Amino acid sequence: MVELQSVGFESELSLFKYDTLEQLPESHRDLDEAARSRRIAAAREELGDRVVVLGHNYQRREIVEHADFIGDSYELSKRAAESDADYVVFAGVTFMAESADIITDDDQTVILPSMEASCPMAGMAEAVQVDSAWETLVEESGGKDIVPVTYMNSYADLKAFCASHGGLICTSSNAADAFEWAFERGDAVLFLPDKHLGRNTADDLDIDEVVEWDPWAGDVAESAGAESGEGGEGGGGGGDAAPDIPDLGDAEVILWDGYCQVHERFRVDHVEAAQADGAKVVAHPECRPSVVAAADEVGSTSHICDVVANADPGETWAIGTEVHLARHLARWHPEVDVRPLCGDACMDCNAMRQVDPNYLTWVLEELAAGREPNVVEVAPEEKELAAVALDRMLEL
Repeated sequence: MVELQSVGFESELSLFKYDTLEQLPESHRDLDEAARSRRIAAAREELGDRVVVLGHNYQRREIVEHADFIGDSYELSKRAAESDADYVVFAGVTFMAESADIITDDDQTVILPSMEASCPMAGMAEAVQVDSAWETLVEESGGKDIVPVTYMNSYADLKAFCASHGGLICTSSNAADAFEWAFERGDAVLFLPDKHLGRNTADDLDIDEVVEWDPWAGDVAESAGAESGEGGEGGGGGGDAAPDIPDLGDAEVILWDGYCQVHERFRVDHVEAAQADGAKVVAHPECRPSVVAAADEVGSTSHICDVVANADPGETWAIGTEVHLARHLARWHPEVDVRPLCGDACMDCNAMRQVDPNYLTWVLEELAAGREPNVVEVAPEEKELAAVALDRMLEL
């Protein structure tokens, strides 16, 4: 297990933190859908109300049809906390299971079906990496009081780091409120890990002094007035060091160079093509600012669901988020013409894909047999601090 110590924060790399999680046994690797459905039903009958299954909006049909609740990450964690179930099976990714463990009771156990379901964007801002950059950021800013704000899509130890430095958590729906909270307490915001959500939020608040911190190159690149990587497919970190380092002393918002690989693939061309074909476009705020500006509606996955649910029969909506949610909405609302924004080129979330339906079958059968596989448990100190950051968000 990898453990790093940096300037003032001790943590393990979250990618390796749960190295006790098990792989799918050979006996469950070749089940067909009919067999899975029978076995899941039998295990659930045995478990009764001792288990609640949570299915994220980005999971495939074969997962969500067995879920008690379907929604976004924080919404599902709240559902878990409201339940009396002994076991919370979270068909999502690691940071989601961690969030559920933070807010559920101590006698509730959180299970992550697949050990491989680790969000790439969360991994772009490891707490030890942020901590090692912290002193440099403060120094380059001229000693500004920087308040860290992390998106819910981050690991528990980064949430704890933000709490320990006077910051908080936000969702895509309340990011603007979180920024305003931070500005009441400091001079600048460090937003992690999603640069696009951060930039879109700054634009909503008419904040112009925005710079981007590139942890991979160890430099700062100006992002005010331009989108990083707009011309390329990857668009992420790395690249040549900027010859002129902007003065962080002028920065109101510092964006960590992280991004969602699914949402970054959307382009203005996709929006314009959909609109030319008679569709309205609803985009997630993790998309590039140019895409957000061109879309007809912008919002969280819950907002996207509401837009389609409230659409008039016969309307056409192109969905600018992960492709499985677009497919779910098309099934759930056949009276509306629902399409993925970039058609067949739209990506699924590779991390979500790791929660194979056979994994769900396996963990439920293990629980029914009295065994607890793939438990996600946040360390007590991290859990306490992360809960502080969450409580600050809830006070917004």
